[in-house]
Amino acid sequence: MEHPAQQIIRIGSTKDKDTLSKSQKEFNRLTRKIETLEKDLVDYRDATTRIQQHIQTELLPLQTEYHQQRAALVRVFDRAHDSGSFKANERKKLVDIILNLAFPLISEYGFDDLKPIYDKYDSDGFDATNAGADDLTTEAMKEMYSRLFGVDFDEDADVSSPEKVAEHLRQKREAQQTANEEQQRQTEERRAQRPKTKKQLEREAKKETEERSITKAVRTVYMDLVKAFHPDREPDETEKGRKTEVMKRITEAYEKSDLLALLRLQLEFNRIDQNHLETLAEEQLKYYNKILKQQTQELEEQLHSLQAQLSAMSGRSHSYVWSPMSLEYRFKADVQELKQAIKRLKNELKAFQDPSVLRHWLKSYRIQKAGDFDGF
Repeated sequence: MEHPAQQIIRIGSTKDKDTLSKSQKEFNRLTRKIETLEKDLVDYRDATTRIQQHIQTELLPLQTEYHQQRAALVRVFDRAHDSGSFKANERKKLVDIILNLAFPLISEYGFDDLKPIYDKYDSDGFDATNAGADDLTTEAMKEMYSRLFGVDFDEDADVSSPEKVAEHLRQKREAQQTANEEQQRQTEERRAQRPKTKKQLEREAKKETEERSITKAVRTVYMDLVKAFHPDREPDETEKGRKTEVMKRITEAYEKSDLLALLRLQLEFNRIDQNHLETLAEEQLKYYNKILKQQTQELEEQLHSLQAQLSAMSGRSHSYVWSPMSLEYRFKADVQELKQAIKRLKNELKAFQDPSVLRHWLKSYRIQKAGDFDGF
């Protein structure tokens, strides 16, 4: 069932906006904010789906091909080293390239067939070198995650994958939450033992009254719609089907405490008109605004979560995910850059079969310091 375009919920269409009360202006501000957030969420969800598809169909196959070409280069350099066509200083450069190229291909991308080549040029062997690198990487990652998330990682914490990091963070936060709840419970117990002041009792009573009024405000709108669209007593089967579909939308909005969606439904099905919005009592508007403010916060949290997901998926910082369009543009640029890199690797593979070409290239190559190798 297709839904009509969403109703725009505003106060002030029939009166001078300068005459709006503070609550009416706040209502308009919040409804605009929610409408913007809802649109942003749709855009980000659509972008997430598209990027996931592009990653599977475009990026991953290209990355696989890119690493295969790099592995082929390792084999070319290995054969060149053993060919007897190169001087000692040239062979030393080839060893440096082989070790720097092969290590990440084995450790990160599963090219275990390169291990014998790596071990030929490293007296410690790949496994020992990798174990030492893992220890250094693990400590660096723990330090980085501690700064990033404000959580101290246990000495034996496994940070070898994003999933394990997330699980450790979850456990630490649960433990912290449990400790905080216990501390809060003890504080409340001590507070409960002390007699409450008149002001405390008044604040508690006011809060309870507000919470009941907020719940009642949403339920009142919901019940108005239920009375009009509950299908159980509808004799006409076609109309019953229509009402059933409408009730699904009503129930979904109510379960989310989505006041704006319920008001849209009232307008859509002529349960209220614009004049009804213009004449809402200040007290009722006050509760509506509290609900809308809470809804705004929930939508903002959803948006931030989706942006974080896109950031992790794309390997980009949050600054790159400020809009779905910019992220998709950057993704397409990455794909083109990867295609160009593969093309360049293929050309180099072909050219380096000729010892004279490789020798000429090695003249300009400088042996890298540890961690400075910029690859191919």
